[in-house]
Amino acid sequence: MLKPSLQLRLGQSLSITPQLQQAIRLLQLSSLELQTEIQDIFESNPLLEKDEDFDTEDNTDTKDLDNTETEVDAEQQALTEELPIDSNWEDIYPESSVYRESSSSEPAPDIYANESGVGESLKQHLSDQINLIHLNETDRALAYILIDEIDADGYLCDSIESIYQETLESLPELELDELISVLHLIQQLDPVGSGSRDLSECLDLQLQQLDTDVPLLDVTRQLVQHHIDALGKRDMRFLQRKLGITDEQLELVINLIQSLNPRPGAQISNVRPDYIVPDVSVIRTASSWRIELNSDISPKLKINHAYAELAGNKENNEANNYIRKHLQEARWFIKSLQNRNETLLRVATAIVDHQRPFFDQGPEAMTPMVLRDIADDLELHESTVSRVTTNKYMHTPRGVFEFKYFFSSHVSTSSGGVCSATAIQAMIKKLIGEESHSKPLSDNKISKILKEKGINVARRTVAKYREGLHIPPSSSRKSL
Repeated sequence: MLKPSLQLRLGQSLSITPQLQQAIRLLQLSSLELQTEIQDIFESNPLLEKDEDFDTEDNTDTKDLDNTETEVDAEQQALTEELPIDSNWEDIYPESSVYRESSSSEPAPDIYANESGVGESLKQHLSDQINLIHLNETDRALAYILIDEIDADGYLCDSIESIYQETLESLPELELDELISVLHLIQQLDPVGSGSRDLSECLDLQLQQLDTDVPLLDVTRQLVQHHIDALGKRDMRFLQRKLGITDEQLELVINLIQSLNPRPGAQISNVRPDYIVPDVSVIRTASSWRIELNSDISPKLKINHAYAELAGNKENNEANNYIRKHLQEARWFIKSLQNRNETLLRVATAIVDHQRPFFDQGPEAMTPMVLRDIADDLELHESTVSRVTTNKYMHTPRGVFEFKYFFSSHVSTSSGGVCSATAIQAMIKKLIGEESHSKPLSDNKISKILKEKGINVARRTVAKYREGLHIPPSSSRKSL
């Protein structure tokens, strides 16, 4: 018969303290997510406040590749690489520990947004214009019905006949010509071409708005009305024969068509754009590359000393317990932020050190690198490096790149070495940029050219890299 009993066992298990969990979570946040996190805790914790005496010129969170010492203050140098799970705050940081403040707390104005911060939708934009036009009650109602059937690109979602049949239920005396007449009115609104039933009609509506003295305007309209499919197939000889024009004239016609907008509705968007805020900047100096943390990412925080002194009161009441709890929370939050910035700076410095050829020569000189390479150099776990490099961006003289951009697989070369996949993509992009427009390079030809340079890349691999660069195939790139 089984009986309940008590047993004592010894064992070891891995546990993560709340402080370490917070540090890990902050480490993987993007710059915009971090700003939101800081704002939330700043509003919930009265012991945290901004340091109004912060001077951005005193900010020295930088690293120089030719000087491995971090140019930070004494408190930052005391920062440990791994967050202790059982140490006291005073063992590492004095009471005056602070965190940096943004030089400007006001966000950049969004010129595409309305007062609510969201852009105007295409349907609302068209409806506002209809409200300014003198129409009878029936035509205005038909205009609203048609506008409701227009998608975000500006095209009519359903056929005019189907819309007519649905409208007959509420307006049995309606004629199809009346509905088409209102549609033509909408098509003349801004942006021109909204309400088009197909691409041909959309382009033709835009051509109708041009001055009659535009060269080859009639020929261009003939092309978009009757031969738009042939243009999509790049069948230039067919177009020349049907339109009766020369190579030079056809090139002018194509240039005119390319100046039009095939998606007029996309000009009016209610989606607020997302902006990339770089986490670090890489600056070229006379003798090296300098890596700096972005001082605008988060505000400089400090602990309110008046509240901190109250925490020293030994009375065990609700007010004192509240202050002690939020004091510890504020200390660990500042510490986690400092740990995040130090790790971010170390990883960014290691990346620049590994990819020195890229910064000196360009993408074609990119060297193969994986997460383990950085993890081994900094004695960190690969998961830590992965968190640091996710949704983090680096501002360089060659543009803004995500940290992940600098990590790529390798391809073997005929000499026994390896070449970065990113470098190969850059080579493919360069070859296509220098190709003849009348005889573009096929994927097979590009593969042969790379093999002549000692890089063994199959045709399907070239096709995969080309598609990753959003470059169309050779048949679509062909022109006069």
